[in-house]
Amino acid sequence: MRHIIFGGDGFVGRHLASKLLADGEEVVVADINKRDLPHYGKVRFVHCDVTDRDSVSAIGMKSDDMVYNLSAKMLSPIQVRAKRHEFFWPVNYNGTQHIISAMAKVDAARLVHFTTDMVYGHTVVYPMTEDHPVAPLGEYGLSKLKTEELAEEWRTRGMRISLFRPRLIIGPGRLGILEKLFKLIDRNLPVPMIGSGKNPYQFISVFDCAEAARLAWKANVPNEVYNLGSLNPPPVRKLLRDLIKHAGSKSFLLPTPARAVKRVLDLLDLVNMPLMEPEQYLIADEICVLDVTKGKRDLGWVPQYRDEDMLIAAYSEYRREKRRGRRRAQTRSGRIKVSR
Repeated sequence: MRHIIFGGDGFVGRHLASKLLADGEEVVVADINKRDLPHYGKVRFVHCDVTDRDSVSAIGMKSDDMVYNLSAKMLSPIQVRAKRHEFFWPVNYNGTQHIISAMAKVDAARLVHFTTDMVYGHTVVYPMTEDHPVAPLGEYGLSKLKTEELAEEWRTRGMRISLFRPRLIIGPGRLGILEKLFKLIDRNLPVPMIGSGKNPYQFISVFDCAEAARLAWKANVPNEVYNLGSLNPPPVRKLLRDLIKHAGSKSFLLPTPARAVKRVLDLLDLVNMPLMEPEQYLIADEICVLDVTKGKRDLGWVPQYRDEDMLIAAYSEYRREKRRGRRRAQTRSGRIKVSR
């Protein structure tokens, strides 16, 4: 069987491609980028811009293809208010629309599509099951929710579409907002928390995400939506204290009054000087924990990675990249001196 991964050069896509190759499957990566990644020795790469309908159609999908949509604009880099719609929607919504339309033209009927837990907005009840009310707090979450509504429409026309709502995905190859945290710890600076830090924070490993997508294919692509998150997430302050201890840093945690900090961040956002996206800070002190039992029941999916281990692994990757950067800079400096 042929598997087409839109966004297959990206974070989750590269690991999904590797898993499918290990299963002996034929894999096509459709992406706007092509980096130096190991799986390109065994997969076919097709340049594709999902914002361009013709580019998506040119992939040449067939009726029996298994399709995955992992292409997306994320919450990093931070965008000013006026630019958020034009930043998120062309890829997140229009791209999904183009992929599904191209599938429909050739009667391809199976799609695994990643959205986000940010479709939920503020916590109403917890842990959040998949039937929790949806009320996104910004353009990113809204663009993703609209793709879910698009998927529901196409399900009524005979498509099988599995939707995944992950928490913050971490693993090798992506830092995002964590880079700011790691820089504070490296510089022995205070680490501010929005609120007391007593609320838990839940990640999800990139490896667990890739496995969920693979298992959805194995389960014949259920017409369902699934949360993706870790098991038993610890409080924010425990996560951060463990990381600071691991790093050997002199940083300390700085609790802040959540309501006041949010109003300051609102003001900075209003004057186009955002420090965080509203979708991040507005729920920072809430108990945003996803219930993932549905994935276990339907797909046999159980997350394998702990939040504490994932955060430390991400920090270790950050430190390795910093060392590589210094070595490259020293090499370049040495070459310049020799040339003189």
